[in-house]
Formats: sequence, structure tokens, C-alpha cells
Amino acid sequence: MLQHILPVIFAVFVWWFGTALVFLLDQLPRRSFRWTMAGASAALVGALYGAVSLADDQSISAAYLGFACGVLVWAWGEIGFLTGMVTGPNRKPCPPGAEGWQRFTAALRTIIHHEIAILTLGLILLYLLWGAANQVALHTYIVLWVMRQSAKLNIYLGARNLGESMLPPHLQHLASYFRKRSMNALFPVSITGGTIAVVVLVQQGLGADPFTATASTLLGALMALAVIEHWFLMLPLPLDGLWTWSRPMAGQPQPTPASGPQHSETARLRP
Repeated sequence: MLQHILPVIFAVFVWWFGTALVFLLDQLPRRSFRWTMAGASAALVGALYGAVSLADDQSISAAYLGFACGVLVWAWGEIGFLTGMVTGPNRKPCPPGAEGWQRFTAALRTIIHHEIAILTLGLILLYLLWGAANQVALHTYIVLWVMRQSAKLNIYLGARNLGESMLPPHLQHLASYFRKRSMNALFPVSITGGTIAVVVLVQQGLGADPFTATASTLLGALMALAVIEHWFLMLPLPLDGLWTWSRPMAGQPQPTPASGPQHSETARLRP
């Protein structure tokens, strides 16, 4: 039983504490961002080295460490985005009245460098761990990448709970590119696919060897957290309180987003 309970606790802690830490770093003075990125880059190199070092290790501890390495690789992209150092060439609000392809391309140009960066990191992990016995780091990254893309598209198409206050001041222009709606056509697909993935991962871990049971439970817990976060997008429940303690600027008024529908992209360590 512990081989399933402990991975769930570990995954929840990494998700919650990691997100809070990223928000804390993001709220520091902008002059600190270069040091933050330097630290994140050092952690990235260490995580990639760790993932390769664990490639042939199928112990329980290697499953936990592989999971942590995957999260650290992902964290580099999120920190780069939240600090505004890896975003896109467009730093302006959505043009008034923009719809369809014009709105999509304008929105994409605000984040395209980040999209290229996280895709590149995923391909690097795939190359480094191709055929490896322990691919937990890669699988962790894939879960985060897939569900993060799903969350972005759901917010772009329209969601009820967008968490505007969690956008840092230097990314407030993103708020003009996303729609506030009670539902969109992609949401049921995202929830259904994510839930099926959770069930498959749980079943894969039941009765398996210790390494597979631990790895599958870690990934299943992470996917379940992603599904829960997707639900929060459509529920009128604020998420801010989960990480408010980490934000030194919490409680202070946030800059008002550009005119137009109130939108945002809440970039975080979550999927």
C-alpha cells in the first residue's frame, strides 16, 4: 500500500511547493531574474545529467529521482516564461476587434519562443533516454507538456476561472488574448482523455514490480492533478489561495489588463 500512497504524497508536494516557489521567484524584483534563470539553468543541466545517470536504474529511489528530474527540466521553461525572458516577440495586448487567424497568430507570437524552448527540451530528453530502462523523467515531462498545452488551448477558447491575479505585472498583456466563458468544446475532450490516462496508469501500477508501481503512481498522481486543475478552469473557485503564501505582493492591487474581454494565461509548474 505504501508503494502507492507515498508516490502520491510526493507528487502532490512537488506540484504544490514547486508552483509556489516559481511564483515566489517571479514576484522578486526584475533585477533578480538573471540570477533566477542562472540557477534554473544550473538545475536544468543537473536534471539532464541525473536523468541520463538513472537511465539503467530501476530501483524505487530511481523512480522518485527520475520524476524530480523531469519536473526540474520542465521548471526551466516555466521560470523562463514567468520572468518574461523566454516568451515571444509580441509584448503588446491583443489588437482591438481581432478575431480568428489574426487573434491566433498574435497570441502565438506572445509565447512562441517559450513553445519552441519546451518542445526542444522534450526532444532532448527523448534523445537522451531513447531505449532506456528508466524513462520516468521523459514520461513526467510528456505529461506536463501535453496537459499544459491542453490548458493553454482551453484558456484560449474560453474558461470561467482564469486566475488573472496570478499573472505577473510584466505579463499582463497576455490577459487580452484569452476569453472568459463557462465552457468550450475542447474541455470535455481534455477531461475525458486525462481521466482515461489516470485510470490506465493506476491499473499499470497495480500488481507490478516496485519500480513500475512507483513510477506509474507518480505519473498517475501528476495526471490526476492536471485533470483537477482543468476542472478548476471551469469552476467559479479561485485558485490563488493555494499559493498566496508564496507571493510577497499578495494583497496588493494588480495592474489592470488591457481593455477587452478579461483573459489570462496562468503559467505554472502544473500540467
